[in-house]
Amino acid sequence: MAVSDWVSAARALTLLIAANSTPWVLGRLLGDHWNAPLDFDFTLRDGRRILGSHKTWRGLVGGVLLCAAVAALCGLEWRLGAGFGALSLLGDSLSSALKRRLNLAAGREVPGVDQLPEALLPLIVFARPLGLDGVSIIAVTALFAVLDILTTRARHYSRAQ
Repeated sequence: MAVSDWVSAARALTLLIAANSTPWVLGRLLGDHWNAPLDFDFTLRDGRRILGSHKTWRGLVGGVLLCAAVAALCGLEWRLGAGFGALSLLGDSLSSALKRRLNLAAGREVPGVDQLPEALLPLIVFARPLGLDGVSIIAVTALFAVLDILTTRARHYSRAQ
C-alpha cells in the first residue's frame, strides 16, 4: 500500500470514529437534555419502537456537525464530512431498527450488526472522493469493528455509572 492509501484509510477511520463516538459523548455530557428520539417514540403494531432509545436527534446532528469539522481539519470538504457522518449514523440507525425487529434488548451489542452498516454505507458511497479502493474499505471496516467491539465494555460500564 502506498503512503497515500494509508493516509486515505486513516482519514476514513477518523471520520467513522468522529461520527459514531459523538452521539455517545453528547449523551454522557448532556444527559437527558436535547435527547428527542429520532423515531419520535413511534411504535409499530407489535408495540415496539422503530429505533432504540439511544438514537436521538442530538446524536445525529452532533455527529454530522463534528464529522464535517473533522473532515475540514483533515483537508477534506466539510460537505463530504457531513454527508459521511449522516450516512454512517443512518447505517447505525438501520442496525438499531433491525435489532428491534429481532426483539433484542435495547443497548444489546451484536458484533457485526452494530459495526458493518455504519462503516460500509459511508465508505462505499464516498470511496472515490476519499481515495479508497476495495481493500482499503475492508481494512477500515475491520479496524473500526475491532475498535468498536474492544470499547463496548467501557461504553456500557460508563453508561451504568
